Amino acid sequence: MFSYVDPTVKRDLLREGKLIFLDEYGRECADHKHPNPLISMVGPVPLPVSLCPGEPRFHWYAWVKHSDLHRIEQVVEQVRLEGPRMLFALLSESMAVNSVLLFGDFEHARAPLVRVHSNCLTGDVFGSMRCDCGPQLQHALERIHNEGAGALVYMAGHEGRGIGLWAKAITYLLQDAGQDTYQANEKLGLPADSRDFHDAALVVRYFRGANDDIRLLGNNPMKREALEAVGLRVTQEPQVVGLTRFNIRYLTSKQQKGHIIPKDALDSIAPASAADDDVHGT
Repeated sequence: MFSYVDPTVKRDLLREGKLIFLDEYGRECADHKHPNPLISMVGPVPLPVSLCPGEPRFHWYAWVKHSDLHRIEQVVEQVRLEGPRMLFALLSESMAVNSVLLFGDFEHARAPLVRVHSNCLTGDVFGSMRCDCGPQLQHALERIHNEGAGALVYMAGHEGRGIGLWAKAITYLLQDAGQDTYQANEKLGLPADSRDFHDAALVVRYFRGANDDIRLLGNNPMKREALEAVGLRVTQEPQVVGLTRFNIRYLTSKQQKGHIIPKDALDSIAPASAADDDVHGT
């Protein structure tokens, strides 16, 4: 958001083709000609990624809803007019900034791999074994790298299936008291799953160009439906990794809600006992 305090930054990004606007069909459009672009995206940013072996270079794009960006630009205009005293207003504004990492020739590759990943602080950053999110993320990056082309979409506003980090922490405590992951959300008066994958699908649609075939890494049928809704032909490849005794109940609940998780994979792991499932201990 601070990049727009100096208007020449936006002009330079547009001139270099590094600020992109997408319409409701995932097509590129000019924001001054289109009355209401849906997505604003900036990139590519070269991003070396630490994977074993090597340090492959991905290309990172960040995107936001255009309506959010327009709101921020209005605050920035106040900063320019009124000076430093308005900086606090800019600091207090926020946007959900999503990302896509592209590897190789994603547009022209034959049915490249795609992972649409909902952010999870506890799994992706802390390495929590209460979910399978961290291993799913790492495995997807490794698969994409090994195949030579693919895309990983990272949805920043999807913590706790859309309820946010604070509510997620409370639902964990409710789960420890015996409720499953979906019941815990509903106990708080929140949807079992409030995520929307439409914007992610539009971004994948844009980067695939005239090609339609992709392979989706993941178990969630909602993600496949969103990608198919924008005209992509999707082959879903279930990704069962990161199963532990601490998340077996969580994954069983997801399977019961329609996620593609083989029953025999879940049957091979015994749930944690009360004695060794102490999340407040070491």
